[in-house]
Amino acid sequence: MSAGSLPSGVVLLTDRLVASGPLDLVVARAVAGGVRWVVLREKDLPRVERVALAGDLRAILADVGGTLIVAGPDPLDGDAVHLPAAGPYPPPTHTLVGRSCHDCAELARLTTEHYATVSPVHPTRTKPGYGPPLGIAGLRDLIQASPVPVLALGGVETPDQVAACVRAGAAGVAVLGALMRADDPTGTAATLTRAFNEAVTPGPVPTRLSTATEEAR
Repeated sequence: MSAGSLPSGVVLLTDRLVASGPLDLVVARAVAGGVRWVVLREKDLPRVERVALAGDLRAILADVGGTLIVAGPDPLDGDAVHLPAAGPYPPPTHTLVGRSCHDCAELARLTTEHYATVSPVHPTRTKPGYGPPLGIAGLRDLIQASPVPVLALGGVETPDQVAACVRAGAAGVAVLGALMRADDPTGTAATLTRAFNEAVTPGPVPTRLSTATEEAR
């Protein structure tokens, strides 16, 4: 991970229980489609198994200069973690620390964290009934209140949803189900990444032809 680098673009959250294939293979395919940031969840696994899985995923990401972030305070032999809203406080000292947030009060508690996720933007199959959903307007309000860059999380599955989050000010979108469940993780990642890039760098607005030129035509 390069110094000062923060998560952006399409950030993949893992969930082997809903993945369309072996977790490392699904992640590798998403990385082939443009994903450069992966958050390893799988908190129910024993630490030794998570450490091994983290090593496998770091190797996949290393080939493209990507970064693995580990959910929870234990970086599993790495240097990037993503913490839950509940704690720990103060956050541990690592090269990269993120925190899950859901409202202004949680954002206000941030201290040395480098970024935050804000959720849920939309209803999500991963956590049905979790919310209520913020919607794009609610996301925009929290982004404006946040002292750190924000990743939009929760039910972000389509190019239009990605673009809307970017227009609201999100530095990136955190995606679980749309990539984990995808029959074609590479194609899905490429489509969502393209939508992010196009939203960040919109094409030039065509200039209006002069009146004389229009009349000549």
